[in-house]
Amino acid sequence: MKQMILLSAVVMLMLVASCNQQPNNFPPDNTNVELTSTNLPIVWIEVDGVTVDRFERIPAHMKIIYNGKGNPNYADTVAHPGQSIDYEGPIALRYRGNSSLNASDKKPYSFRTLEKPLDESSKKKKVEILGLGKDNNWALLAPYSDKSMMRDLLAFELARPWMEYVPQGRYCELFLDGTYYGVYILCEVVSKGKHRLNLAKPGTSGDALTGDYLVEVDYDDDVNYVSKFHPVDSLGNAIKDRFVHFQFKSPELEKMKASQICYITSLIDEMERVMASPQFSDPQTGYRKYIDVTSFIDYQLAMELGHNIDGYRKSGKFYKRRDSGDGRFKMTVWDMNIAYGNCKIRDGWRTDTWIYQSNDLLYAENEDLLVPFWWYRLNSDKAYVEQLKARWAQYRNTSLTEEHVMAVIDSLANELTSCGAEQRNSQAWPRWGEYVWPNYYIARDFNDEIAHLKQWVHDRIAWMDEHLGYRRQ
Repeated sequence: MKQMILLSAVVMLMLVASCNQQPNNFPPDNTNVELTSTNLPIVWIEVDGVTVDRFERIPAHMKIIYNGKGNPNYADTVAHPGQSIDYEGPIALRYRGNSSLNASDKKPYSFRTLEKPLDESSKKKKVEILGLGKDNNWALLAPYSDKSMMRDLLAFELARPWMEYVPQGRYCELFLDGTYYGVYILCEVVSKGKHRLNLAKPGTSGDALTGDYLVEVDYDDDVNYVSKFHPVDSLGNAIKDRFVHFQFKSPELEKMKASQICYITSLIDEMERVMASPQFSDPQTGYRKYIDVTSFIDYQLAMELGHNIDGYRKSGKFYKRRDSGDGRFKMTVWDMNIAYGNCKIRDGWRTDTWIYQSNDLLYAENEDLLVPFWWYRLNSDKAYVEQLKARWAQYRNTSLTEEHVMAVIDSLANELTSCGAEQRNSQAWPRWGEYVWPNYYIARDFNDEIAHLKQWVHDRIAWMDEHLGYRRQ
């Protein structure tokens, strides 16, 4: 077992190293895919042959052609002059992601829009892109293991009516240095911007010190704080050789004052201490004093509907505003690409279990990152569970009817197929009928993948209905 773990670590180090040393920016299998016209925006990124890096941003130039919904977009700008340029300008580019980077041939990107080409004096520039609110911090998600190319967007759209903020994304087709790279999702990231979470800059004393903060439960690759409370097993026993890691996203650790670090870490400690106490469910002094229960329930239902094996323990983004407003922790959704049955490992494919109860299985499979103990505690409280059931009934009677969910899937599928974008992506990355980590179902083609996704969603909703006591009126 130790040899296998060491081998896995070596392989991961080799993958990470390759992401920082490769000379050709990971081109697709087929670099001769032709795009004449498409319903999706066309994104060109020019790096002039420079190697894209995982950690250091490189200078690049971006141009986006989009002639509006219902109008074709043409790759040949000479034959089709006068097209609408949605955005053109300098950007700072790097790779992003963890498993979505290291385990995928098709790489995702992070980019910052700039006032002038990248150098030490370059300032970030907030811009509107594809109808998304002005900001300077963006992602290009690269659906690869998710062969439907819609799981992230599906999760976002289903959660949007219920949560304070959920990222928006737009399908596009990407060229890098003139080579067609396939279908990407140009996406907002969960950040502090006015059109995102709209977080204020925290001060150093008084009410201003109490907000605003964005924190994430995630990998230990950028650890800012380690919880004093270990994850627990199904019997409530602490798993003492596993830890929960917090990363400060806004402000970032290097920009935080000592008083701010002390405040937010002390508050996390206090919340967790109360969660672990015998009086954790007290309506006045218990967990409700620290968390927006509805927001946590909405996050839980999003993770559970998608049966997201990465849920709770990775990309678990929560934020806190100033106490003078509503200073309780709230949550939002991110990183759903291996959800909705797209995961062979750790029972991710199943429709008949709760993901928040995964720690026994995760630990047995030697997984380092486990679900924080809060979720076990919350779901042991009768009042919380009753509120969870009521919220699920609200979902199911409105935006989460099965008819609506299937209509969202059909709409996303139509975007990808109506002008051949999915077919071009499959030419660049021919993966139908092949296993791509961590696929459970290996579809023959796009239609087969969508049919499987729909059946999985149907089965998952039925199981959740049964276990949350929902009966359609």
